[in-house]
Amino acid sequence: MTVRYEDFAALTQDSPTARTEWAAVVAAWAEPHRSYHDLAHLAAVLGLAGELAGHAADPTAVALAAWYHDVAYDPTASDNEEVSAQRAEVGLRGLVPDDRLAEVARLVRLTAGHDPADDDADGAVLCDADLAVLASPPAAYAAYASAVRAEYGHLDDATFTAGRTAVLESLLALPALFRTPTAQPWTAPARANLTAELELLRARAS
Repeated sequence: MTVRYEDFAALTQDSPTARTEWAAVVAAWAEPHRSYHDLAHLAAVLGLAGELAGHAADPTAVALAAWYHDVAYDPTASDNEEVSAQRAEVGLRGLVPDDRLAEVARLVRLTAGHDPADDDADGAVLCDADLAVLASPPAAYAAYASAVRAEYGHLDDATFTAGRTAVLESLLALPALFRTPTAQPWTAPARANLTAELELLRARAS
């Protein structure tokens, strides 16, 4: 899937304001420090959100949240989801109804922990689309993990290993990695990948 203005405009409206906003969003996702959280990841999440749209209460809000969920990505910061949500609140103002804008911002903030409530259909779709990479074949998962390490190149190995270990442990501790019925088959390969990476990191640390 490519990242097209036409897809963005279909969620908002075709206007000079929408085109300007789309260009700014794409430019943010194309920042050179992004090795994983880049335009390819955006395209993948948009595609998966579309595939899972039948499970969503507001597929348009989910798709817009996918556009913005990592629009702000600074590996040295701890508030990327909050900044991304605020970026959506500013950039989409006047392009979508206020209630949908509030839902988009809520969904973006939800990606900080990927733990939607049981009755949160929109949150389930967005989180499943964002975490789908965890269920990749082992070689593709290894490439993903390497790309994440590259984004944290400013950290020494010990610091990165501690932080990454905490992330993997938190993911494995979630009540469920995937929430939509369509994504349930992804659970076993994702848990296998996460466990294998965690074991490798623990071995290196020791």
